[in-house]
Amino acid sequence: MDSLPPDPARPATAPAAAERTSTVVIGSGLPGLAVASELSRRGIDAIVVESLECSDSGPMRTVMADAASLSERTELMRLLRGYATAHRIDVRQSTVAERLCIIGHPQLIKAPAERKKWAVQTADGVLLADHVVLTKFPQNELRRFLRSMDIAIGRDVKDTLRAIGLYLVGVGELLTPSTREIVRQAKLVGDAIGEQGPPALDRIAPRAAVSPL
Repeated sequence: MDSLPPDPARPATAPAAAERTSTVVIGSGLPGLAVASELSRRGIDAIVVESLECSDSGPMRTVMADAASLSERTELMRLLRGYATAHRIDVRQSTVAERLCIIGHPQLIKAPAERKKWAVQTADGVLLADHVVLTKFPQNELRRFLRSMDIAIGRDVKDTLRAIGLYLVGVGELLTPSTREIVRQAKLVGDAIGEQGPPALDRIAPRAAVSPL
C-alpha cells in the first residue's frame, strides 16, 4: 500500500466524482479530534479519516504518565468526541487514507497558495482538500516525500510543509506529546488554516475526469 506518491513527476488529477472539503485530517485519535474541533469552531469544514500507513513508522517512546495525566487525556477525548457528535464533524473511523499526493505536481506546487490542492485516496474514493493535517507520521518519511518533489527543506520541516498546505500535530516527536502540547499544536494549525480564508476548492472549476490516482 502506497503511503506517499511514489512517482510525483507524473501529474495526478482526481476523478470527477471525488469528494471535496477544506481540510482532511488524517488520524482520529486525540490530535485529530483536537484539530477537527478547532477547525469547526472557526467554521471550517473537515473530514477526519484513519491514519496513513507508511513503510517506516520510526521509533517513538511513550512517556509514562501519572494517573492525573491519564485522567485528563481520557476526559479530553470524551469531550472531543461529544463535541464532534454535537457539531456533526465528519469523522470516518472506518476509512483509512491509503495515498496522499499533490494534484498536478509539479505545476501546482508553484501556484499561489490558494490554488494548491491535495488528494487523499481511500478505499471509498478520493478526497480533495486545500489542506491536509497529519497526526501520526515519521519525519524521515516526510523528508523523503519532500525530496521526491524537489522541495527544499529548511531548518524547520514544519515551515516547509505549511508552505504547501500540509500540517503536523504530534508528528516527528521522539516522545509522545503531552495533552497540553497536542492542544497547543491543534490551535496553531487551526489558526494557520483559518488565516487563509474560505476554502479555495470552491473557487476552482473542476477538471475533466481522467484516470484515477
